Amino acid sequence: MPNNIDSGEFYVTDLFDGKWYCVPSYQRPYVWEDEQVSELLDDILQALTSSPKSDYFLGSMVFQRRPNEEDSVRFEDYDLLDGQQRVTTLFLMLAVLRDLNIDKDSLISETCASAIIQEKNPIKRIPERIRVKFQVRNEVRVFIDKYVKTLMGTQNEDIARLAEKEKDINIKNMSKAILNIKEFFEGIENHGAYVDFLFNNVLLIYVASDKLEDAFRLFTVMNNRGMKLRNSDILKAENLKEVPEERQDEYAKKWEELEEYHGDKFDNFLSHVRTILVKQKAGYNLYKEYEDNIYNPKEFNKETKKSNPVPPLMKKGTDTFDNLMSFHSCYREIFDEDHFSDFNSYEYHNLVQLMQTGFEADFWVTPLLRYFQKFNTTRLLDFVKLLDKKYSADWIIGITPTIRMQNMISIIKKIDTADHADDVLYPDLFNVNKTELLRVLSGDVYRKKFDRYILLKIDMDKVQSGVAAKIPKTISIEHILPQKPDPNSSWISDFTDTQRVEWTNKLGNLILLSRAKNTSQGNKDYTDKKTGYYLKSIESFSITAYVMNKYNSWTLSDLMSNHKEMLKQVMNLYGFTITDDEISEMIVYV
Repeated sequence: MPNNIDSGEFYVTDLFDGKWYCVPSYQRPYVWEDEQVSELLDDILQALTSSPKSDYFLGSMVFQRRPNEEDSVRFEDYDLLDGQQRVTTLFLMLAVLRDLNIDKDSLISETCASAIIQEKNPIKRIPERIRVKFQVRNEVRVFIDKYVKTLMGTQNEDIARLAEKEKDINIKNMSKAILNIKEFFEGIENHGAYVDFLFNNVLLIYVASDKLEDAFRLFTVMNNRGMKLRNSDILKAENLKEVPEERQDEYAKKWEELEEYHGDKFDNFLSHVRTILVKQKAGYNLYKEYEDNIYNPKEFNKETKKSNPVPPLMKKGTDTFDNLMSFHSCYREIFDEDHFSDFNSYEYHNLVQLMQTGFEADFWVTPLLRYFQKFNTTRLLDFVKLLDKKYSADWIIGITPTIRMQNMISIIKKIDTADHADDVLYPDLFNVNKTELLRVLSGDVYRKKFDRYILLKIDMDKVQSGVAAKIPKTISIEHILPQKPDPNSSWISDFTDTQRVEWTNKLGNLILLSRAKNTSQGNKDYTDKKTGYYLKSIESFSITAYVMNKYNSWTLSDLMSNHKEMLKQVMNLYGFTITDDEISEMIVYV
């Protein structure tokens, strides 16, 4: 283990003795609800009751250790990466116990008070200092000062109002926790045994490191009950350190706006920005990519065969925050439905919705974001059409993710050097392999990764012009000729075994349903499915309505006719006109 990493154990009495904790601004909110708080309180009580002399293991913590520059006596300072939910709950518990016992048991009250705050001693030059510092928001610091740090603060009647109506999630959940803890201890007549067990038998293990990156890596390995941190959290921490202190709250809130909007895909958004700036496939995790390739980039000199530093693509601090907000504004313009009709037709809306729903990866977002950033809405629909064709065709014919990513980067590079949008929209950049595309789509497509996408693509082409398509949340792919037909059904007489093997999974035999598949219904004869099982999906999918309206039967001839028509339609969407002879070359007649 590296020298700057160490591990050990703390009892609660050690946890708040000569040690100082900070919940840094990049941390997630305090999210424990009544259930988690009650579980902690009850578990400790149960451990005390059943095994009063045994230790109770509360969990693990991961710290970044920091030098203490505030006190003349140098104690340990820790930033909490993992364990803030438990440590915060313990901190609130001590405050409640302090206030409940102020007139009942001065020893309990004073012991808990000393664990919450270091009293000022001018003679020893020891300043007043709270043992858990919350940097997450100024409002939270004010709450802690008023209701936790202050004697009898947990008895303040305002806490009930904050627990019900406060908008800040930290303050709301802390208020609820205080009320929950108060109710629990008000039901226990003697707090002495509980407090003694809490301080001397409740045990936590810890891992601490001097470097944030090391601590973060340890956290990702050890994370258990807390909210999982992402690469974006460490980026936030590194950038907030470079922001002037008086503006840190402002920029922390900006970052939180981005997190709230992008949710679980926030790291993806940051990766898009990285790719636009760096213009090469990522080789490391997101944090290291920003650190090495954006903040400290290097350029290889072929003559000296050495890498030399070059100016940063973004600077840490306000420059990073401002640039990310700018990219975010472009992202919202591109993808928010509220903006679609402002600058384009419903055709744009439908196509972007198809790409978001149908693709398995989001490499395509990066060139679209860069295009909008540079050219705004100029020929935006034309660009999206070409981007969709290129990306989907490469995916369908089996080009590797690495090559697909490189193709997207080539488009970004062209955008960077183009003086006008027209310079980007030329065929060679978006070339599609017609022969391979037709070959793949002529074969079995069911259970291929692209099957839903290609069916949705055909479906949207049948949507009436000027109408916004609504893709249902539940989508299933239905075989008209079923995979396992009932032995007594007409499918057995209408198709030979060989024909069913050849045609069941072809494009022409597939439609979309706006519900989960029902095997018993799907095995019915065609006329029964047409008048019952398919009816509810006709309004949701034009492809389903089209087949049901056109075909009164489903024989091999009907299936082959629909297959040819669908192939012609989808190839036309890629800009190719194909003949019956070209299709016939791809079909095995059985």
